[in-house]
This record gives sequence, C-alpha cells and structure tokens, in this order.
Amino acid sequence: MSEETKYVELCKGINGLDKIILREVRGCSAEVYLFGGHVTSWKNEHGEELLFVSSKAIFKPPKAIRGGIPICFPQFSNLGSLEPHGFARTRFWSIDNDPPPFPTNSSNKAFIDLILKHSEEDVKIWPHSEVRVEGLETLDYLDNLKNRERFTEQGDAIVFESEVDKVYLRTPTKIAVLDHERKRTFELRKDGLPDAVVWNPWDKKAKTIPDLGDDEYKHMLCVEAACVEKPITLKPGEEWRGRQELSAVPSSYCSGQLNPESAILSEDIGPA
Repeated sequence: MSEETKYVELCKGINGLDKIILREVRGCSAEVYLFGGHVTSWKNEHGEELLFVSSKAIFKPPKAIRGGIPICFPQFSNLGSLEPHGFARTRFWSIDNDPPPFPTNSSNKAFIDLILKHSEEDVKIWPHSEVRVEGLETLDYLDNLKNRERFTEQGDAIVFESEVDKVYLRTPTKIAVLDHERKRTFELRKDGLPDAVVWNPWDKKAKTIPDLGDDEYKHMLCVEAACVEKPITLKPGEEWRGRQELSAVPSSYCSGQLNPESAILSEDIGPA
C-alpha cells in the first residue's frame, strides 16, 4: 500500500451518518459508525466481509442498526428498566482526541478511541441506586416475583435497579439501609422477628398501584422485620413479643456507636 493510504479515515456513510474506516497494511479493514459506536464491517486481507449486516438495516436514528457489532449497554434485551439493549447503541459517540496509549505495539495497527458522553436525559434514565441494604448477604430469600421460589443472595449488598419483592429468612438482628445521597444510614434492630421483607415496586408496578404516585417509588423503600416463613403459634397462656427499632444516623456512624442525637423509632408488639 502506498504511503498516501489513509489508515484512519473519517467520512460519510449511509444516509450521511459519520463513520470511520480503519485500514491495515495487509489490506484488512473495519468500519465503525459514530451512531451507536457500531461496527458495521470487518474485512480480511482478501476483502471478504466477515460480519453480517442486514440488507434492510435502516441506518436512521433513533433506530438501531441491524447486524454488525452493537454495544448493548447498560443492559441486555429487556432485562432491566431501560429500552431493549440499553441506550448506548442509539446514541452518537465522539472521537477521543486524547486517548490512552494503545495496549500493544501499534506501528502496524489502525485504531480509534470512541467515547460516549452522557446527556441530561441519560442521567435521568440511568439505572443507578443511591440506596443499598447491608446485612442480608449470603442469606436465603423467597422471591415473590417468582412464585415464592427460594434463592440465596449473591450480592455484596442489595441495590435497586428494578422491582424487588423478597422475604429474607433467618436474618440478623441488625440491618443497615445506606442512603448515599443524603449521607445517612437507617439501622433496623429487631428481636423476635426472624425474617425481613424488602420491597420496592419500581416504575411499572408503581403505575398500577392506585394509592401510590407514579414516581414515588424513587422516594420509598420497604425494609421491615417480619415473621413469614414459620408462623408463631401460641398455646393458651403463652406470650410472644416482637420488637423493631429504627435509628437514623450519619453514615459515618453506621459501623460504630450510634450518634446520641440520632432519631429513634421503636415499635413493640406483644404480649399476645
């Protein structure tokens, strides 16, 4: 190939969309559209196309390109609260003019770094959780969204990115709810109540609840002591006492002594 050959070329593609063509000295090439950061072509040194792109691909935003190599982020399919496969494949990416060094010797390689800058709209829909629940790790739970099937919690903490309706079994006497946005922690301490319910309806379920605002799921979280798995049965003359105490403390106190100025709400149930 002549020295005049462009190894990285920015040009117009179908329907005037910007694309980048990468060429390599042996004749290999690749084609990437800035719309979606989508790889639409990969050819070997013989010019043979190695990727499939539908002949009916639309190449017209906001419709994603059919075929090639899309970026499915931050979710796959409809496994989340966003549009199918997330938003990255339907956003316009830009060229990073100050990219990090290429990880290997790049003397004979053509490469480009693309970045996706978030918009205000992305911030609104990004599935993030400012609240997390700690103290229920590795425990078994009944998932009410899956016919009360029994599972074991795998996460380091419980975060909320979709509907949650679980009953955690044989839980510790202390559970922490960390509110990072407000830099505070709710501590739940309990006695006589072996289980704990964790619930948030998220967006779709919230719209079906007549006495809950459509967006109020963003401002609420149900974490409460309970006795669900094994009912408590009392014989005549016996009594049972259940107790739940909630403390609101600055997050810096969550693993130490409670702030003496913290607000405490205590509920006592019993005797029966």
